[in-house]
Amino acid sequence: MSPDNTLQPPPSAAEQAEAAVAAEASGSLEKSKNQDKNDAKRKAKMEKFLAKQAAKAPGSADAAAPKKEKAKKDKDAPKPRPAFTNSTPAGEKKDMSQPMADSYDPAAVESSWYSWWEKEGFFTPKPCADGETNPKGQFVMATPPPNVTGKLHTGHALFISIQDSIVRWNRMRGVTTLFVPGSDHAGIATQVVVEKRIKKEENRTREDYGREAFVDRVWEWKHEYGASIMSQLRRMGASYDWTRERFTLDEVMTRATRETFVRLFDEGIIYRSGRLVNWCHYLNTSLSNLEVENLELAGPTMLNIPGYPLEEKFEFGVLIHFAYKVENSDERIVVATTRIETMLGDTAIAVHPDDERYKHLHGKFVCHPFVDRRIPIVADAENVDMAFGTGAVKITPAHDYNDYAVGKRHNLQFINLLNEDGTFNENAGPYSGMLRFRVRKQIVEDLKAKGLYVDTTSNPMVVPICTQSKDIIEPLLKPQWWVQCKEMAGKAMEVVRDGRLEITPQTSEKEWFRWLENITDWCISRQLWWGQRIPAYFVRIADESNDSSDGSRWVVGYTEADARKRAEEKFPGVEFELEQDPDVLDTWFTSGLWPFAVLGWPEKTADYKRFYPTTLLETGWDILFFWVARMVMLGIHLTGEIPFRRVFCHALVRDAQGRKMSKSLGNVIDPIDVIEGTTLKQLHAKIDSGNLDPREAKKAKASQSKDFPDGIPECGTDALRFTLCAYTAAGRDVSMDIMHVDGYRKFCNKLWNATRFALMKLGDDFVPSSHAVLTGRESLAERWILHRLDAAARDTSAALSNMNFMAATTAVYKFWLYELCDVYIEYIKPITAPEADAAARRSAQQTLFTCLDQGLRLLHPFMPFVTEELWQRLPRRASESSSSICIAAYPEPRADYESSVVEAEFELVMSIAKAGRSLASDYNVLSKSTFFISNTSEPSHALTLAQADGIETLVKGCQSITALAPGEAVPAGCAVALVNEEVAMHLLVRGRVDIDQEVGKIEKQVAKAVGLKDGLVAKCNIPNYTSNVPEAVREANAAKIGEYEAEINALQTAIKTFLTLKGSD
Repeated sequence: MSPDNTLQPPPSAAEQAEAAVAAEASGSLEKSKNQDKNDAKRKAKMEKFLAKQAAKAPGSADAAAPKKEKAKKDKDAPKPRPAFTNSTPAGEKKDMSQPMADSYDPAAVESSWYSWWEKEGFFTPKPCADGETNPKGQFVMATPPPNVTGKLHTGHALFISIQDSIVRWNRMRGVTTLFVPGSDHAGIATQVVVEKRIKKEENRTREDYGREAFVDRVWEWKHEYGASIMSQLRRMGASYDWTRERFTLDEVMTRATRETFVRLFDEGIIYRSGRLVNWCHYLNTSLSNLEVENLELAGPTMLNIPGYPLEEKFEFGVLIHFAYKVENSDERIVVATTRIETMLGDTAIAVHPDDERYKHLHGKFVCHPFVDRRIPIVADAENVDMAFGTGAVKITPAHDYNDYAVGKRHNLQFINLLNEDGTFNENAGPYSGMLRFRVRKQIVEDLKAKGLYVDTTSNPMVVPICTQSKDIIEPLLKPQWWVQCKEMAGKAMEVVRDGRLEITPQTSEKEWFRWLENITDWCISRQLWWGQRIPAYFVRIADESNDSSDGSRWVVGYTEADARKRAEEKFPGVEFELEQDPDVLDTWFTSGLWPFAVLGWPEKTADYKRFYPTTLLETGWDILFFWVARMVMLGIHLTGEIPFRRVFCHALVRDAQGRKMSKSLGNVIDPIDVIEGTTLKQLHAKIDSGNLDPREAKKAKASQSKDFPDGIPECGTDALRFTLCAYTAAGRDVSMDIMHVDGYRKFCNKLWNATRFALMKLGDDFVPSSHAVLTGRESLAERWILHRLDAAARDTSAALSNMNFMAATTAVYKFWLYELCDVYIEYIKPITAPEADAAARRSAQQTLFTCLDQGLRLLHPFMPFVTEELWQRLPRRASESSSSICIAAYPEPRADYESSVVEAEFELVMSIAKAGRSLASDYNVLSKSTFFISNTSEPSHALTLAQADGIETLVKGCQSITALAPGEAVPAGCAVALVNEEVAMHLLVRGRVDIDQEVGKIEKQVAKAVGLKDGLVAKCNIPNYTSNVPEAVREANAAKIGEYEAEINALQTAIKTFLTLKGSD
């Protein structure tokens, strides 16, 4: 999935239906045939639209996405109701003896079920008898641990929705299922949040607290907000086995982390070295690449830097050209840089060995204008492009990644200019003690004074920014702990090449190889207090010079006592002191052990033996390298096995405009706000209570006011989960439009009312058969809906097997809305009426029950709460032993349900109904309509005769339908629509339509369309139209003219139809 591509699906049939069909399911099913004309017209048009849309491929996004609601009175919107109060004790099963509410209430429906599921242990895998393995297999997934940095966002909601859907599906299939929960201590993010909070609330710093007290303060914050996050995960319905919950700083993870560090150190894979790191001066720590974002500048740009006064800005996006004087010569070499302040650390000028302009200078020196340093001129073919600029490049090995490599090749001096706080050190000569960007300004002035300044030119560039502090990142030479990665990366690539590890989508697999083929060693030191303290100790030997950058003076240990023992063995008979490294490990180091450490590694626990390797890792593509690759590398190296067999990379969640979600943009959406609903005022209050800079807070509020002028409506968990799954397609980002979620809330309401109506049709005395078996007495409609149920079960499971959540949600949505509700429940109304044949009624009821029961099971992985609530309302088969839908068997395809013959016959029935609706709409005969079905063959006559009553229910406003035998005359005064070569539908219009009046209306429409077309044609015939009007505008005009012509032709055809009918009179 490309982060630049946004998912903006066109309105689907589902969206259109929910927006236009205002009545609730129960109400619509009970409506009288004598409805007012406008309502009938609207419904008939919508049914015509839905019939067209139903023929579309089930995998399309259109078939699953609800439409944005228009700003008008919405009859389907929930009526004001009293606030729900949950009276069910925690852990107890909800009382289902009360009558169903009149409408769907997400708060009421979603209450109580999770605590009951958890108390009953439904999410904890049960051991097989006698230690045997489950013949259906097992499914194990350790969730990506969310950062314990506050509350969850919609990105978390996305992966919870995807992961839990696949977990619940597997659990219902009878597979032994383990879903391990946990959270990540998120070293830098958490420390920054707590530091900002204590500064804001107490005006204190971490230094004021001291390390131990500050870490205790972070633990307090973690316990407060960590519990909030776990509560949110439960609110999202994530069916974790909470008995196995882990935290990356808990005892189990700490044991695994120390074991890994010590083992890799002993093997020589972890080593200490002074190398370049990404350094944030504001936070005083090194960063991983994931914690650095790139700010693209098109040219000269003035930026404010954290730590400087707000009014003080510095110029970026320029190249500053200046000259070095060649030693003992009048010559000068002009070089250019985007970071002029780093020239104080220059230790070479590089030129291409083949550049004739500089061959005579090879091996000579230039003089540094500000410090006492001779700078050699070196020939380097790898780093210098003769055609770029002057062909001469300044080399600063200690402050540039490319220059670092040049410095290594030519054995140059590495001069570090920077202190950790962003000031220049003594190596900067007269600039020592100055802040780095003030040095930038001053050096330009000083170069001008010496006559060495040449020019400043515009230069599009990318500036690295710390994601947490927004500080400008500097490459800094610093001794740190590093992990050698080449060999482990090779094995990680090998398992993908040979198919042992599957990565989807394909684009993510390509990224896998791109990253790992170019991997460099991994810096795992972080200058923080919150995190896994590095179990390495410096051996400070008495009466000797002690250089902490000397890797040979370091020992490691599981404990300080273990480290002391190692030190004594390494330095026998020497007096020393041990000093533990104050740094902590990169958070990714500990989380890289996640899939096996959560199961007890390095101990060979029962869980580790039973559940490792895991089955699936589902995560975002943006951390494929930073997390997934490292888990695979460490997993193979430490356990000898791939930690999971499959990786699925989901999309990123963007806002409705396709923008990446950002707190500063105000478009970060709290899932709980979507679930419960919130006002714009409350959204603003959240920004005020956060840690945003006042300027960013103002901008964020303005964005919220634009995006959510009326706040966020209450949608419920089920609607949110379904929306996120419905828009999850490989390679595509998810555009989070709240109105789409609200559309699926309406779908929940449809489920609610359809089930309530169906239970009324079943009656209180209904008893389902012990097993769902065919009796042979099922009607065509029953066999058709069972065939469609079978197709939905097959399509949903196939899609979930392929991690195609869009196709899976489309299949189940289509079954419920378009087939069960819109067709079958309507169709069987005559059959389930009290006066109907008792045997036929019982059969239709049994089939209806089967569809409700199996349909809710199909939907459960995506909508766990409403399906549990409705399933608990259904009576039980004698053979059903499951106490909850979450452990009930998932529907599987059944050969006895499948029938292409039945499908073809019923498709003809629906085509006849569709033709009737079209005729009624075209001729505006929307009530008390009379239809005749002409047949040219006995089989079609038999079919239409048998299904006439059902067809009548599918044509709104129909008073009667008569199936004519072959050769039987159609009454005069009928309009006709051909269904196929054997069947035609006829509508009696004589005496129902004022033909002259209808023709007059259409002629006015024709005149209007002709006028619009002629006006646009005139505009397109102006002089120099082709040369003066942009191509895109010309194409749009031509398309519009074509639309007008098509409209005119359609209207003229309608006139001819009416006149032909008049002639028949």
